[in-house]
Amino acid sequence: MDMMTLWHLNGWEFAALAFAALLVGFSKTAVSGANTVSLAIFAAVLPAKASTGVLLPILIAGDVLAVLTYRRHAHWPTLWKLFPAVAAGVVAGTLFLVWADDGIVRISIGAILLMMAGVTVWRRRTADATGEPDAVTTRAGRAKARSYGVLGGFTTMVANAGGPVMSMYLLSAGFRKLGFLGTSAFFFLIVNTSKLPFSAGLGLIDADSLLLDAVLVLFVVPGALLGRWAVNRINQRLFEQLVIAATVVGGVQLLVP
Repeated sequence: MDMMTLWHLNGWEFAALAFAALLVGFSKTAVSGANTVSLAIFAAVLPAKASTGVLLPILIAGDVLAVLTYRRHAHWPTLWKLFPAVAAGVVAGTLFLVWADDGIVRISIGAILLMMAGVTVWRRRTADATGEPDAVTTRAGRAKARSYGVLGGFTTMVANAGGPVMSMYLLSAGFRKLGFLGTSAFFFLIVNTSKLPFSAGLGLIDADSLLLDAVLVLFVVPGALLGRWAVNRINQRLFEQLVIAATVVGGVQLLVP
């Protein structure tokens, strides 16, 4: 894999990656979607495609911590409806990575994220929030789950950017804060783990990347603890605004050369 190893990073580059790893932990237990900033940092320090292979195990570490924290709040009917569509998206994303260059990947994902943010803002302004998620109980809800699932699988495979897409889906489905975090925690632990053989097969994960991961994962834990402390101090409206803002920032970062 064409990437810098741990031994080739200078102090500022390592500090940037360490901060990005800390932000992964924070995003998994507080503001889902904020790790798009981590994605941008990794892509700036490392070659864009190679960075996705380094970031994946760090995301899985954050997913494990999130599941341990919010496991009682997952909404499994939503998860079961999403997984088949996500699997199709992961396969499509793998095929896309075979021929797409970094520029095409960045533009595609950035455009999708901004579109999802716009749709979610519009939906939140024109519909009342429901206390219990019911988006998978109607034909329209199932169609929406499938479309977001495919997009989420595709974006998480090509750029580890599925978080904002699924955040937009869960917000539009009416999830409250803890249900949102619990459902997304299990979703991404299962999805990211299933991506490992695909990433390894594409040469995005190797001994060098795993060595770098072993060091950076140490910064995920304090980020997760900080997020757990902060989430109890963020009200529902601010939580939704932060998720949408993080999505927009991530989308713009991917579109800017």
